[in-house]
Amino acid sequence: MMKRLHSMALGTRQHLRFQALCAAILWCMGSGSTWAQASAETTASTASKNKPAQVKNAKAQAKKKPAPAEPETLMGPDELAIAERVHKGQLPCELGTTVRLEADVSQPGYFYLHGKGFRYRMHPVATTTGAIRLEDRKAGAVWLQLANKSMLMDQKKGRRLADECANAEQMAYAADMKSNPPPSLIDTTGMGR
Repeated sequence: MMKRLHSMALGTRQHLRFQALCAAILWCMGSGSTWAQASAETTASTASKNKPAQVKNAKAQAKKKPAPAEPETLMGPDELAIAERVHKGQLPCELGTTVRLEADVSQPGYFYLHGKGFRYRMHPVATTTGAIRLEDRKAGAVWLQLANKSMLMDQKKGRRLADECANAEQMAYAADMKSNPPPSLIDTTGMGR
């Protein structure tokens, strides 16, 4: 029985080698390139059928393992200073939605942002505009905190998830902006020529 299995395996290997040799010859001759491709695919599928079940099971188990977590971004003094200015707590947003922003007590500088249908772990990123920016790079989420409001954007889908989110300090600033608007950046009087 063992001799018979050995001769079958040997025959299969020789057959595969013969198919590969034929495919190479035809490819070199320039004719029958599609046959060579089909032959190579047949060779690959035949070889995969001959693999032991253990190898297939190991590959299936490897696929089931979760991807390694994104490495922690080290917080420098600039990022930690930004984190100190982040408004935390329950923030009401437009259209009756709310978000909750809380500090990660185990990792200084990191925050959890919760809302209906999402939860992000974010960290501060320095900006040139002075706006406070928190990012969850893996999810593609960005939290922008301005003086008068905050907003959550999904960079992967290119849309806002929450807008006009504000705590009491931001609401007071927004009300002050309405009664005392800042000067226009564009001169509309025609005097700036």
